[in-house]
Amino acid sequence: MKTATPTLARAINDRLALDLLLDQGPLTAPQLRTLTGLSRPTVSDLVERLRAGGLIEVAGETGGDRRGPNARLYGIVAGRAHLAGVDVRRNAVHVSVANIAGTQVAELSRPLPASPDLAAFIADAVTEAAGGRALHTVVTGAPGLVHPATGLATDSGVPGWRTDLRDALGARLGVPVVLENEVNLAAVAEHRAGAAAGRGDFVLLWLDDGIGAGVVLDGRLRRGASGGAGEVGLLRFYDTDFCHMVETGYIDDLPAATVADRIVEGVFSLVAVLDPGLVVLGGRTGREGGDELAALVAERLAALSPAPTEVRPSVVEGDAILRGAVLTALDLTRDAVYG
Repeated sequence: MKTATPTLARAINDRLALDLLLDQGPLTAPQLRTLTGLSRPTVSDLVERLRAGGLIEVAGETGGDRRGPNARLYGIVAGRAHLAGVDVRRNAVHVSVANIAGTQVAELSRPLPASPDLAAFIADAVTEAAGGRALHTVVTGAPGLVHPATGLATDSGVPGWRTDLRDALGARLGVPVVLENEVNLAAVAEHRAGAAAGRGDFVLLWLDDGIGAGVVLDGRLRRGASGGAGEVGLLRFYDTDFCHMVETGYIDDLPAATVADRIVEGVFSLVAVLDPGLVVLGGRTGREGGDELAALVAERLAALSPAPTEVRPSVVEGDAILRGAVLTALDLTRDAVYG
């Protein structure tokens, strides 16, 4: 085993301190020493280094209720970088802009026209939402398969769609752009801040005006060789596509028990192949169905599968796709800025 060089050791210590400040808010140098286990000189050096680099700043003082000198509180320079998440729907584009601390600073939604120049339309929406702030990274979620290596995407039914949307959008914005399947991004949000938090293996079954699944195994999102992992809407049961069995337009007036009968067909296929231990029901149907629908699906699944599997409704608030896009953009931006 090789010993870390002084440069690498400093980088590791700096990132450790930055992650603590992001997670716990402003901290004093003694608190950083306690949480990191680093020595007083090492923490003193990294604080000065991070301040000089414009990454942290004095955010106040603590100890005003006791005698003696107050301790400085150090916090993240939130405006050091900004990023955007984009959710491209078939009828609208939604944008959220956040700073590097993860605080949302702007949000915007625009209805899609019938035949837009899609790259230009999205770029204009992102630029307007940014409000003059320079963006570091933009992560965009959209329906369809996105090839993990090339970034090329299949036709998703979005007006004005183009297979090279990622590159076209990046050229217009002049910043790194990531294009990802929208259900995969919803799975990221569910993993980080939802019903699958703390779980290494789970599947998010997205039940909305589109049907798909986000697969997370060993804590990692699985896209497949061509980006097609989780495309359960293509499965056929009783000579009917699964998407036509469970899309919102086909089940809105059905009783919950009948909806559960249909959903379990796809859930059982996922469980039989992946054995994820947890299935989260997302999208409009999963959220609105709540615990009642999840319990009905779990009951039916238990009668079909010997693999113990929890079924839970999504608990991510708001637009889960947009939330996952912002979280992904945050990770990429922090890695680039913080090392």
